[in-house]
Amino acid sequence: MPDPTVPPTPPVPLASLLAREDLALRQIAGPRDPGLAVHWAHTSEMADPYPYLLGGELLLTAGVHIPEAAEEEAAEEEAGRESASFDDYVSRIVAAGGAALGFGLAPVHDTVPRALVAACDAHGLPLLEVPPQTTFSGVARALWQLMAQARHAELRRVAEAQQSLASAASRPDPVPSVLRQLARRVGGRAVLYGPEGTEIAAAGREPGTEVGPALAELARVVRPGSRPASGTTSAPAPSSATDTTGGTPLAAYALGAGRGFVLGVAAPRREPGDHTIASVAAVLLSLLTGEHRSGSEAARSSALVRLLLGAPPESVAPLLGGERWQVVHGRPEGQDPDEVAASALGAALGSPLVDLADGVVRVLVPGEREPLAQPGWALGVSDAVAPADWPAADSRAGRALARARATRTPLVRYGARPALADLVPPDVAEAHARTLLAPLDETLADTLRGWLSLHGGWDRTAVALGVHRNTVRQRIARCSALLGTDLDDPDVRMELWFALRQR
Repeated sequence: MPDPTVPPTPPVPLASLLAREDLALRQIAGPRDPGLAVHWAHTSEMADPYPYLLGGELLLTAGVHIPEAAEEEAAEEEAGRESASFDDYVSRIVAAGGAALGFGLAPVHDTVPRALVAACDAHGLPLLEVPPQTTFSGVARALWQLMAQARHAELRRVAEAQQSLASAASRPDPVPSVLRQLARRVGGRAVLYGPEGTEIAAAGREPGTEVGPALAELARVVRPGSRPASGTTSAPAPSSATDTTGGTPLAAYALGAGRGFVLGVAAPRREPGDHTIASVAAVLLSLLTGEHRSGSEAARSSALVRLLLGAPPESVAPLLGGERWQVVHGRPEGQDPDEVAASALGAALGSPLVDLADGVVRVLVPGEREPLAQPGWALGVSDAVAPADWPAADSRAGRALARARATRTPLVRYGARPALADLVPPDVAEAHARTLLAPLDETLADTLRGWLSLHGGWDRTAVALGVHRNTVRQRIARCSALLGTDLDDPDVRMELWFALRQR
């Protein structure tokens, strides 16, 4: 729950107020702490303002209540004694949590009483001299302007952080990317702890020697079931917790509903928007690390069981939520995908039907959904087909992915318009393909298919197949010799491409 005594705007450093040239304020006593902040301004001429302060105020006074005290001061100075009246006044402001005192010159006092300066120094209360030309309302207005600017800057910072975290979650390495962005945004360290309390991943600057263990201990506070109650019923673990160790603010956030993953954050200071930013990261990490059991998941489980028991794909497709489906093959740039990256790709494409094998992520996407290019991924998308044609669509998606990687295109779609094969009966086309391609083994046929699909490009075919360009040249030369054809002839290429599509 937010503190109702704290305004919804971020506090303003006292130094920012002193820097306003139009105010011409001057600090003449008290500590000069650059981290000292002011929450609001309040004007009072009460001899004891304590009952009217909430804390964090810049208290403004013209000293109307202390003319007698000034005379007392003059008399006491002759005797070499300090004024007790000013000491009591300042001590009450400090006790109420006042941030600073602003003393206005004229019309009551031409100078700030020296005993007030001494009292503020003694109690550690910053004392500002407000010149005659500066009104108290002008000081208050300047303070609120600075607060509005700070609030706007904080909202912009939070919005930018949310966008960067969401973008990080869609990358091939989503968990490390989210942690890196979070650590960067809060200027500290972000750690993901597993259900057993072990550190799974971390990003950002290394904390002090005592901060790391303290953060791990704080993570234990929010982990379900980690605080055994000796013979008593323990209260549920909180969803978040905060602490401070060695001057470093710490925070821990439980991820998901009782799965045991925890996000820990250590930052050099606690800014107003840090909790919101960390909460967004916690939600994203919850989605990336968790598995949600729902009605749709139960339906998928049922579909899998039926397939294993021999039901045809078309009979279980309705359980998955669609009649026509696309197959998407994906591979991240420069690395092999892991299970978290595969799940993140499925979530980005809007489908939980994900498989990871041989360095390629395969996703089954409903036909009415339009797969979009994803940052850091090369994707190949098949045409939308009925369940009976899923194996063929899987092959076509694989070819589209090979083309995407060879041409360095983020997403390639398999062409679904009517082709020559649609004009020839399937059994006749397959028999022709078997006869024509009989001399070629599977490796040579795959190489020829890739080479033809890339218009005879040696380098691009080598990239798509993951072999050296000279290997491609040798295999294509072998294909030409075994088939007894001139592969530079476009008619020959067309006939071979037709046959290879039936294979």
